[in-house]
Amino acid sequence: MAATLTDAKRTAIAEKLADMKAVQNLLISNERQFLEECKDQDLRERLEDMLEDDQKNLGIIETTIVQYGVQAKPKEEVEHMVQQFEKKMGDTRATLYEKMVQHELLKHGQVMSGLVVHKAAQIVGADVKESLAPLNTVNFENRAHQEQLKGVLEYWGPYELTGEAPDQSLGARFQDAIAALTGIVGSATTQTSDQSDLDIMQIIFMDHQKAKTLIREIEKTEDVQKAQEYFGQLFQDLTVHSKAEEAIVYPAVRSFYGESDTQELYDEQAELEQVLKRMKTLSPISEEFKTDLKQVKSMVGDHTRQEESTLFASMRKNLSDDQREQMASQFKDKKKELQMQM
Repeated sequence: MAATLTDAKRTAIAEKLADMKAVQNLLISNERQFLEECKDQDLRERLEDMLEDDQKNLGIIETTIVQYGVQAKPKEEVEHMVQQFEKKMGDTRATLYEKMVQHELLKHGQVMSGLVVHKAAQIVGADVKESLAPLNTVNFENRAHQEQLKGVLEYWGPYELTGEAPDQSLGARFQDAIAALTGIVGSATTQTSDQSDLDIMQIIFMDHQKAKTLIREIEKTEDVQKAQEYFGQLFQDLTVHSKAEEAIVYPAVRSFYGESDTQELYDEQAELEQVLKRMKTLSPISEEFKTDLKQVKSMVGDHTRQEESTLFASMRKNLSDDQREQMASQFKDKKKELQMQM
């Protein structure tokens, strides 16, 4: 029976993503506090830029978690660490330099978490790698911030000790940090595509690609347990995707996409749901399962082609950029709600 998603590896990655979200919130909180304490205008400008990046990256992490499809809570140890860090940041005896030293270490941990998650994705499955692609931006910018913070510390430490800035300006130290960084991990222009303001069509397309990847993984694996795990993820992803579209997208497009075309999308997803439910009762090595999988592949292909061609064209014509981004936010919130229920 190919019933439910029970892969411990996928759950572990979901927990690590939740840890990253908790730490990202802490980074944002720290930087806001630094801005309150810092009077140096040059340093404030650097911190403001970093805060803006981190707020954007929090949105990317949240998007990645929803696209990944498995919701989890941070580990208790991480929650405890966050609480302890907040106490350190609130210690009035600590200087700004001392607090930023701790902040740089926190950034380093976030960099490593992002890299570890990506390495784990390579082990667990192709669909996981696809879901985690938006984290490339977060990983790059956290690595950049880590280098920049070293420049800040080299500038601010001597200033706190002597009351005078060192010879090299803070701006020059930032440029040095970026130059060093690009030699390590590649060009910023190839790593920092903004994934925080995705519109609804981009989110739907990402869902489609992940579903197709999962179907391919089920087709090619000869491992019964892996087939069950992949199908468990496919069942959850397609169920959540369909229900979120029916709650958020289809009612909003019916007026301009047309009554009959919109109803066709509803009907296709209802039919797909029935096939998926039947497959839950079957062994993934049975001929019935394989036959149903071919049908699912065909149905998903037909449905996604319609959405990515005629529906997307209609949405581009009738919805503004802001409306499509707002719909994406509502869609992700609904997916998260459904994932928690499942």
